[in-house]
Amino acid sequence: MTGQKYRLFSLGDLNAFFGLLLDNMLNLVVLGGILIGGFGFPADIVYRKMIPGTAIGVLVGDLVYTWLAIRLARKSGRNTITAMPLGLDTPTTIGIAVTVLGPVFLETKDAVTAWHVGMAVTVIMGVVKTVFSFFGDVVKRSLPTAALLGSIAGIGLVLLGHFPVTKIFAHPIVGFTTLVIVLAAFVGRFKIPCNIPGALLAVGVGTLLYYLLGAVGVSEMKTPALDLFVALPLPTLGFAYGIPKSLAYLSLAIPFGLLTIVGGINVTESARLAGDDFRTRDILLTEAIATLVAGVCGGVVQSTPYIGHPAYKAMGARAGYTLLTALAVGIGGVLGLVALVVDLLPEAAVTPILLFVGLEIIHQAFAETPKHHVKAIAFSMLPIVGYLALINYDTIVSALGGAPVPASVARDHDTVRAIGHGFILTAVLWGSMLVGIIDRRRTLFIAVTLVAVGLSLFGFIHSVLPSGGIYWPTTPATTLHYQIAIGYLIVLGVGLGLMRGQPAAPESAGAA
Repeated sequence: MTGQKYRLFSLGDLNAFFGLLLDNMLNLVVLGGILIGGFGFPADIVYRKMIPGTAIGVLVGDLVYTWLAIRLARKSGRNTITAMPLGLDTPTTIGIAVTVLGPVFLETKDAVTAWHVGMAVTVIMGVVKTVFSFFGDVVKRSLPTAALLGSIAGIGLVLLGHFPVTKIFAHPIVGFTTLVIVLAAFVGRFKIPCNIPGALLAVGVGTLLYYLLGAVGVSEMKTPALDLFVALPLPTLGFAYGIPKSLAYLSLAIPFGLLTIVGGINVTESARLAGDDFRTRDILLTEAIATLVAGVCGGVVQSTPYIGHPAYKAMGARAGYTLLTALAVGIGGVLGLVALVVDLLPEAAVTPILLFVGLEIIHQAFAETPKHHVKAIAFSMLPIVGYLALINYDTIVSALGGAPVPASVARDHDTVRAIGHGFILTAVLWGSMLVGIIDRRRTLFIAVTLVAVGLSLFGFIHSVLPSGGIYWPTTPATTLHYQIAIGYLIVLGVGLGLMRGQPAAPESAGAA
């Protein structure tokens, strides 16, 4: 019905609130698990600095989205407007933890320095998003869907696939129990008894099982601190101290920021099709500002509009669920409640949900990409797989404690390092190049290949430095970066030569 007074809350807001809140909590649990359990970060820095600052970004973003829904309801005269959901970006959560915060901490042995670098990278992503929020449609039109979604699919496979599986196998009884509930509820779409939300059932059962098994001595169990504290994330110039070192991670920050811009365009369109016609620029600017606020206040993860708007609308949600999420995450982060929950929930009980998210991302990439571009998706995933190999090499070499390694291993390490560094940007470029070949799009092929040449010379992609940093071409002692740039030039020359005289590609090209 239209013309009635807009009600902020409905019964559907409760289910939507739990779903959105849990999505955000899962990201924070994984962030804490990777940093504290994986890299040995001091818990105080994670719980009292990073999480409260990150939570403030969610508070700001969801409050603005709540207001945008109220404004649209008043303007349209419709009382069924559902607010756009906003939360922490899952690929960024894992990506920044594994590729920025962890490595900087291992290199410097200083958690505060790593935190400042994480803040700086988040601020850079916010700036990138602010600028491109005015040109989001241009970015989407310029880059092929296969390249953009293929890079995300690679993250879904490696970061949201491999790492959750390792947590599941670390506690297999808990992990497999939670996993089967998640797969049955969200993939098999089984009806859960008493209409219990599938995520709540999975996490609840997994958490209970984890502590029961630990209590009887079947498996190891961490003892949560259960501390409450007040940590007000005030604006700080801490990010400025991390900017010099953060420049080495521009090849991560820029693609992560651009991908949420493109994702924001897509989810705004899905909301429009569901009946809620938000202005795309408002949605994009909000997520950009929320990311900037988080970075300035100590946060290390960017925010993004979530893809679940139509599902929340189907639940009957209005704008109450985003208001509740903003208050729960924001105030909970300040009062230490979010950190308490993060410390309480075992990774094996929550990472199966991230595994499902990874599966959904991979499915979306293949489902929404033209069939004749599918091989470009697979091609763009390869640099992310290379990054996984780099992590393994770095772990092994680090464990040797400076002991000499065989020359063949050192050469392989150098090669894998060049593949893995700048993997997101490399993935976008590789997918775009192959689409250019498939469709005989000379301009696209020339542009992205020349960009690859330039970026590889300066280390934005394929950095030959152990840190993955950028440099002047004359700085590195090796010539590998020159050889890679020449390789791209050969790709350009041969590709253009073979394209001459070729007929236009049919839509089915590459399907065989």
